[in-house]
Amino acid sequence: MAAATATAANAFVTRYPNAMADTSTSNSSTLSSSQIRFGFRPLRIKRLVSERRRSSLSLSPVCSMNDSDNSMQSSRVAAEAMALGVSALEKLKTSGAQRYTKEKSSFVIVGLNVHTAPVEIREKVNIPESQWPQAISELCDLNHIEEAAVLSTCNRIEIYVKALSQHRGVKEVTEWMSKTSGVPVSELCKHRILLYNKDATQHLFEVASGLDSLVLGEGQILSQVKHVVKVGQGVPGFGSGIGGLFKHAITAGKRVRTETNISSGSVSVSSAAVELAILKLQEPYFANARVLVVGAGKMGKLVIKHLIAKGCEKMVVVNRSEERVAAISEEFENVEITYKPFSELLSSAADADLIFTCTASETFLFSKEEVQMLPLVHPGIGSRLFVDISVPRNVDSSVSELEAARVYDVDDLKEVVSANMEDRLRKAREAQVIIDEELGKFEAWKDSRETVPTIKKFRAYVERIRAAELEKCLSKLGDNISKKDKQAVYDLSMGIVKKLLHGPMEHLRCDGSDDGRSLNEVLENMRALNRMFDLHTETSMLEQKILTKLERSKK
Repeated sequence: MAAATATAANAFVTRYPNAMADTSTSNSSTLSSSQIRFGFRPLRIKRLVSERRRSSLSLSPVCSMNDSDNSMQSSRVAAEAMALGVSALEKLKTSGAQRYTKEKSSFVIVGLNVHTAPVEIREKVNIPESQWPQAISELCDLNHIEEAAVLSTCNRIEIYVKALSQHRGVKEVTEWMSKTSGVPVSELCKHRILLYNKDATQHLFEVASGLDSLVLGEGQILSQVKHVVKVGQGVPGFGSGIGGLFKHAITAGKRVRTETNISSGSVSVSSAAVELAILKLQEPYFANARVLVVGAGKMGKLVIKHLIAKGCEKMVVVNRSEERVAAISEEFENVEITYKPFSELLSSAADADLIFTCTASETFLFSKEEVQMLPLVHPGIGSRLFVDISVPRNVDSSVSELEAARVYDVDDLKEVVSANMEDRLRKAREAQVIIDEELGKFEAWKDSRETVPTIKKFRAYVERIRAAELEKCLSKLGDNISKKDKQAVYDLSMGIVKKLLHGPMEHLRCDGSDDGRSLNEVLENMRALNRMFDLHTETSMLEQKILTKLERSKK
């Protein structure tokens, strides 16, 4: 298992030279490329390397627990500002924080996935969906995190943040992950991925398109990315920046699936689990095997569906509620599906040769001692087969030490999905063209957001003038003016303002299209407008964040 994870991480480093730069301080293993992304990543290495050479930011190791004097000073000043009030913000301008208060915010990904970390680590860091809002809130309470999102599946746990400072943001998120999971920072650093800005955007677009999945083109991940947005709606900290990033990723994922055939013939984690079971059990014995499925959620239902597609006509399903199993039984009327409650889990396992587990349980459902007490299976099958696709795992890994049991988890599915390599490479190349197009659109959208403060300030400036002049006009007309005439004067003032604003507003928008205005032109227009109307009233991002925290503390 360690060797397989090692080979995967080396290929990830090849694609993202800066992504795991800190591993030089954490004794990470040397890894091979056969585990990562089916070999199509080198197509983009040349461009990615050239982009990094143009980057003005050099990434320094962030696994060290010792911070610089400047960092300590800025943190201390920020704390004082919280304690003493808005006036203390002035201290920021003369502190070590000054050198990054004007730093542009960055999109950052800190995470672990099936390519870089074994399931033993991922399951400890995994964040249940019910805890995503709390996690977002806690992350945004960190000093240098503005916005956040959590994507946690059986194959990955990735934290997406908009950070005021890359270095400090990564440090804070990593320490938060260590605190919440109990995994030491040094251990996280051996397996984590770190991606910034364009690399982070490209990664999420590829995730949503199924290019980063263990099973290339699998459809469930797009639904999971959509669910991140659904859960994040209304949660403080899931802001317009992160929200826009995920919405653009969803668009990219939809285009890849509709404009390429990447999903045709592809398998999901659930179908790969069934294929693995057939491979290990051998086809003649699979046809007569007694099958038990534990869990009837999305993953469980897919397992049942693929079992039926492979000819399974009889199975037992253990689930907390009978209603869900009954609904599945109605859908597959020609298959005998028997419901059992969780109280009968072990007795159901005693009568099964092949057991699939796919629940959200955070504790083991099968321990070594419990499995050891189960009766032996049919001599032809040899040993009871457990296929555990849950994260955290439902079957204790020590069960595999028993001669009467074999245990496979999600990391073992690589053996199945490595087939049809050439076809997968071709599909990935087709999808990458679409992703590049969507990346351009997102970057244009993100850059154009720089003009939003100017647009708001200019509108407010014009509105103040309009309101003041309207009041002067009405006062000159006296009290005898009718409501109809007063409304006509008001409508006239609004119409004039609307027409005057139209031109400047159009020249402050950049849609990323070939015939649209260039970003440089839009930014120059913004700067000109700021100079002409003296709109330079920007507060630094760090000061804004501290002001926001002060407001929260008053509530």
